[in-house]
Amino acid sequence: MKQIIVNCAYWETRVAVMENRKLIELFVERPEEQRIVGHIYKGKVANVLPGMQAAFIDIGLEKNAFIYVDDCLPSEWKDKDDRPKPSIREVLTQGQEILVQVVKEPLGTKGARVTTQLSFPGRYLVFMPSDPYIGLSRKISQDGERERLRLLLKEQCKEQEGVIVRTVAEGASEEELIADLEFLRGLWRKTIASAKESKPMRVVHKDLDLVSRITRDVFSEDVDELIIDSQPEYHKLLEDLGYFIPTLKPKLKLYTDRTGIFDSFEVEAEIEKALKRKVWLKSGGYIIIDQTEAFTSIDVNTGKFTGTHQLEETVYKTNLEATKEIARQLRLRDIGGIILIDFIDMRKSEHRDHVWHALQEHLKRDRTKSHLLGFTQLGLLEMTRKKVRQNLSDVMTRPCPYCEGKGKILSLDTVSSRIEREIKEYARSTHVESILIEVHPCLADKFEGERGEERDRIQRETGLEIHVHRNENMHEQHHHLFVGSQQEVRRKVAMLDGKDLP
Repeated sequence: MKQIIVNCAYWETRVAVMENRKLIELFVERPEEQRIVGHIYKGKVANVLPGMQAAFIDIGLEKNAFIYVDDCLPSEWKDKDDRPKPSIREVLTQGQEILVQVVKEPLGTKGARVTTQLSFPGRYLVFMPSDPYIGLSRKISQDGERERLRLLLKEQCKEQEGVIVRTVAEGASEEELIADLEFLRGLWRKTIASAKESKPMRVVHKDLDLVSRITRDVFSEDVDELIIDSQPEYHKLLEDLGYFIPTLKPKLKLYTDRTGIFDSFEVEAEIEKALKRKVWLKSGGYIIIDQTEAFTSIDVNTGKFTGTHQLEETVYKTNLEATKEIARQLRLRDIGGIILIDFIDMRKSEHRDHVWHALQEHLKRDRTKSHLLGFTQLGLLEMTRKKVRQNLSDVMTRPCPYCEGKGKILSLDTVSSRIEREIKEYARSTHVESILIEVHPCLADKFEGERGEERDRIQRETGLEIHVHRNENMHEQHHHLFVGSQQEVRRKVAMLDGKDLP
């Protein structure tokens, strides 16, 4: 059973795609950080970089957008390998105003990536106003249907126009396809009109919001139901479906229970799991997922799975099971870029081949393009997955302010040693008599020792009177020192303990 669960709240809209009650994709959009992929801007060329065959385009965002020369050329240039590619200077000049479309979100320190090859996605078609190319989804497998769609759309497209036929167009009537094409042409005309009236560095066409995009791109006949918890959005979708896809209206349902929709369908628990490094497999094995700036590594382990008496067979079964979960996690976490998978070592080449083909088969369900490169000499499986937007971890988490994103903090031994060095420095360089140390209880236990013997040792070595105050609200890595005369420090200790000294 395939479901789309939509949670609309003031701060964010979340969409979960479920298969057999298991989360396979999650989309999150917030008002202050709405995605811009698909938006069209009237930009101005800021810099031309001949050495990189690229340019920076000012589209009015914090960081300039980036464009390669290939993304400035019509498709016929790409099809002619013997034709010399023009220099970026022949295509763009500094200060030139151009229409560009965002194809990749700004990520980290990088600005958005853009193209001049504009496209308008619809329900059945993706319309390309200046790219005379007819393409069909590979998932439309019947030759007769492919030919019908190709001939119909070739006849309907004007000079310089092109379309990509989406999977849901299979079986669509001529009227439905033409209506979709005309609707997208209308969007193109509105974009041109807006661009003529607009100043540079302005958006002239916006793609749909999250709920409408999901309805257009994901909600299809193979989805059993779309359940939404917002009455206004429900009625809006009902109206849109009545106009574009009336056959799907019965599958749209309004959720009215008091329990949160994501709790009711156990999505919240699935999201929590998706933010963890370790993912358990049904057999007892597990995978570890680590994301870095350069690449993502995935490590497969047998864990609790002992399997058969033959080690090779246990390894093979664990790796095979891991391929399905890896494919799901890549979609769910929206991991892109370079991915290295460290499967458990397999001696038999046929086992490696089966694992490779199994992963490839599971990735076919992913709408984002990926490419398996094969096993390296070290036995790592290399692959890439297209990176379009922020991954789930970047959307839902932030770097830890204590460890600065490293995932580690100083050990209690290290911090205790630092405190001891500070105390001895005070003993050497000042005329203090006493020191108060305020720390978290677990750090206090480490610093003092089981029976206070470590604190007593430091007192003997320094000649200082040392007090330790436990504060559960402090971070384990932090400490506060208060130094002074014995009377001053004792008064401070009493104050912290809520007592009065005579």
